[in-house]
Amino acid sequence: MGKSLFQKVWERHTVRALPGGPVQLFIGAHLIHEVTSPQAFGMLRDLGLRVLRPDRTFATVDHIVPTDRQPRPYEDDLAEGMMVALEKACDEFGIRFFSPDSGKQGIVHVIGPELGITQPGMTIACGDSHTSTHGAFGAIAFGIGTTQVRDVLATQTLALAPLKVRRIEVNGKLGHGVYAKDIILHIIRTLGVNGGTGYAYEFAGSAIEALSMEERMTVCNMSIEGGARVGYVNPDEKTFAFLKGREFAPDEQAWQRALAYWKDIASDADASYDDVVEIAAADIAPTVTWGVNPGQAVAVTETIPRVGDGKDAAESASIREALEYMQLEGGAPIKGTKVDVCFVGSCTNGRLSDFREVARLIKGRHVASGVRALAVPGSQDVARAAIAEGLDRIFTEAGWEWREAGCSMCLAMNPDKLVGAQLCASSSNRNFKGRQGSTTGRTVLMSPVMVAAAAIEGRIADARETFAL
Repeated sequence: MGKSLFQKVWERHTVRALPGGPVQLFIGAHLIHEVTSPQAFGMLRDLGLRVLRPDRTFATVDHIVPTDRQPRPYEDDLAEGMMVALEKACDEFGIRFFSPDSGKQGIVHVIGPELGITQPGMTIACGDSHTSTHGAFGAIAFGIGTTQVRDVLATQTLALAPLKVRRIEVNGKLGHGVYAKDIILHIIRTLGVNGGTGYAYEFAGSAIEALSMEERMTVCNMSIEGGARVGYVNPDEKTFAFLKGREFAPDEQAWQRALAYWKDIASDADASYDDVVEIAAADIAPTVTWGVNPGQAVAVTETIPRVGDGKDAAESASIREALEYMQLEGGAPIKGTKVDVCFVGSCTNGRLSDFREVARLIKGRHVASGVRALAVPGSQDVARAAIAEGLDRIFTEAGWEWREAGCSMCLAMNPDKLVGAQLCASSSNRNFKGRQGSTTGRTVLMSPVMVAAAAIEGRIADARETFAL
């Protein structure tokens, strides 16, 4: 019987079995940023420990960095303090830091792949929920907490319990106006936000194979929103072509040896899985959330659920709570819901291909009156490439604010925040209460192209109609 990629990577990185079931797993790359690392470095100092493998540790700043203007010190004292703490720690422990001055700064899950740090068959850890993004390259990538960040800094290992593996096959051809974001929202809607608890998700099938690497990152990014600890796609020729020549990718001498490992690490044709789910690509429509978690979603052509649509009392109560917070009416169409703010960016959809696709469609059009629209590149490299192609001009001429690289409006740790009960059409990954900076702010998740349609129409719209897709 063959093995899945997850099983192969897990076995090859196991240091030893621990009492009670977990294993000590070697971590190939440790990505850190300013949010979860300062406390972890403080723990190291208290214990008199050093960073065991600074050569395998990579730092950036993303959550707190302003995106409108970035002179130091930052206006937010807390943000400046976190930045100073990270700079000090990187200098003290000899860690490579991709600061704004380096020209390589960006969201940790954007710069890891674009620098070639992320590679197939690796184990990767980061103190951020959406570390599963790196699974698009056939890596096993975990989001971890601050004490685990400390553990990896000190030992380059993690104590983790084994996971089951669910293969999710998406087969067929996606319809016009349907993107990677719609795939993952549809999967989460179908399986639930807790459906992946205890699982690693292996995304497969002809529709997944047809995606670009950046689109695969979008799918893997939100695995955690479906409850899965890990999400990955088996590496293929697209993966290898993406990595070739990148800064931290194997050089010419090591390339063939790396290729052999990368190809061998892919799931065997006769691999066994704990569960298999099959989804028809033709069944996926442009999808938007209506509630307060990513599983509360509908196709743009559907209506918002009523309280009575819950399959049990708990679900009905969840629907009622979401409707009240979102100020939406059950049974009403989601299409036509007024928006106040539109945001394209984040580690989910802040890559060059996202901005290219939106720019292609908004050229010659303009944001609706009363709508604020932000375009925030996921990295300085993305920003440079977009500017070189003139994408920034297309956005600004269409009434968008073109920003510096950072997490921006995905979450409320920087100045980009909602005000009051504003409703934001967002290409980010979470629509939790207060996620975007206001205790009453409302978030509706969708693809970047759907965000663009909402910006132009001033309300949630079907991008297929807005752009004649």
